Amino acid sequence: MGNASVVTKFILLGIPYTEDLETTLFVLFLGCYVFTLMGNLLILLAIVSSTRLHIPMYFFLCQLSVCDIFFPSVSSPKMLFYLSGNSRAISYAGCVSQLFFYHFLGCTECFLYTVMAYDRFVAICYPLRYTVIMSHRVCAILAVGTSFFGCIQATFLTTLTFQLPYCGPNEVDYYFCDIPVMLKLACADTSALERVGFVSVGLMPLSCFLLILTSYSRIVCSILQIRSTEGRRHAFSTCSAHLTAILLSFMPVVLIYLQPTPNPWLNATVQVLNNLVTPMLNPLIYSLRNKEVKYSLRKVLRQVAFLPEQ
Repeated sequence: MGNASVVTKFILLGIPYTEDLETTLFVLFLGCYVFTLMGNLLILLAIVSSTRLHIPMYFFLCQLSVCDIFFPSVSSPKMLFYLSGNSRAISYAGCVSQLFFYHFLGCTECFLYTVMAYDRFVAICYPLRYTVIMSHRVCAILAVGTSFFGCIQATFLTTLTFQLPYCGPNEVDYYFCDIPVMLKLACADTSALERVGFVSVGLMPLSCFLLILTSYSRIVCSILQIRSTEGRRHAFSTCSAHLTAILLSFMPVVLIYLQPTPNPWLNATVQVLNNLVTPMLNPLIYSLRNKEVKYSLRKVLRQVAFLPEQ
C-alpha cells in the first residue's frame, strides 16, 4: 500500500484517566504555560540587556530559553483549546507538524545541553584559553549545529512515522501526536519501524549523555585540584544548575521511549512534566543560583515597573 492515507484528521483523546477533570487541568496547565513563557522571556531580556552577560555561557542559555518558549507551544495551545470545551480534532498536517516540531526542539535541546557541558568544560579546565576556544565564530557554529542536527533527527523520525498508511481508526489515545501512539493507528506492520525508531530515539540522547558525562568527569577532576575552598565552591556552583536541568531533561526520554512495556498514564504524566514543568523550572534553576542573572533580572523588573511613569 502506498502513502495514500484516507485519514484526513485525528481526534486527540487527551491524558488517559482524567475524565471530568478538564476544568482543573485547564487552569493548572494554563498557569504553567503562562509562567513558562514569562520566565523564559525575562531570562532573554535579562541577558540581552546586560553587557556583562554577553559571554558564551549566556549565549547558549538564550538559545535554551528560546527552545523552552517554543517547546511547550507545540502541544499546549491545542491541549488548552480542547480542555476548554472545544474540538479535539487535529488535521493530518497539524499532526505531522506537532510530531516534527516536538522532536526538532527536543533534539535541539539535547544537543544544546551537550554544547553547554563542553562550554563549562573549557571554562573550568582551560580558563586562560577560554575566549580563544569559545570564540564568537565557534559559538555561532555550535548554535547552528544544534538546530541543524535536531532538524535532521526530527525529519528522519517524522518521515519514518508518516510514510505508513493511516486508513482506519483516527483516535489518538494521547494529548498530542507522538511516535508510539501514531504507530498504533497505522494500517501496516510497524514492528521493524518500531525497532528503528527505538534505536534512533535511544542512540541520540545516549550519545549526548555520554559526551556530557565525559565533560563533567574532566570538570570534577579539575575542580578537585583547586586548592581554594571558595574556588571549588564557585566552580561547582556554575555547574550545578546545568546538571539539574540535564537530569530534568533526560529522565523523561528514558522513561517514555526506552521502557519495555509502555504505560499510557505514566507516559502522559512524564510528558506533561517534560513539556510544561521542565521549561517552567529552567528559568528558576538558572537564575536562583546565578548572581549575575539575578542582578540583571532585578534591573529589568525595575525598568518594567517604572515604565508607565516614563
